[in-house]
Amino acid sequence: MNRLTSTLVLAAVIAALTAASALASPPSYQLVIRHQLKGCHAWAVSGGAYKAKQTLVAAPGTKLTFMDNDVMPHTLFQLSGPKVTLTTPSMHAPGATATTQLFTKGTYVFGTKAGEDYMKGVKTIGADNTLRLVVVIH
Repeated sequence: MNRLTSTLVLAAVIAALTAASALASPPSYQLVIRHQLKGCHAWAVSGGAYKAKQTLVAAPGTKLTFMDNDVMPHTLFQLSGPKVTLTTPSMHAPGATATTQLFTKGTYVFGTKAGEDYMKGVKTIGADNTLRLVVVIH
């Protein structure tokens, strides 16, 4: 085997190993809840637009991390779908997180229940948003 062939074979092996390790690690998404003037609160998926209702299509093994950056506590709950375990679903401090991992194919629906504001005098316009997240694992 000449030097060029050896180099190409080595490069192909490294590329294959890199691709395999990328496939082996499940995707991960962060949902950040924030306060806003209209509707009180909204959430964004991994830096996307803040909205009350979000939809995500993902692969089995997907990890979700929910972070409460709102001016009130939120408790995360599952409304429907294959049963999951929610780790620390009661986010009762600014910056608190809850996590879950979705292994089974299906449609999962999550929501939050907001508590009282941490501080007095926080103003909002209109009715409070009802946060909903629909995750389709295919």
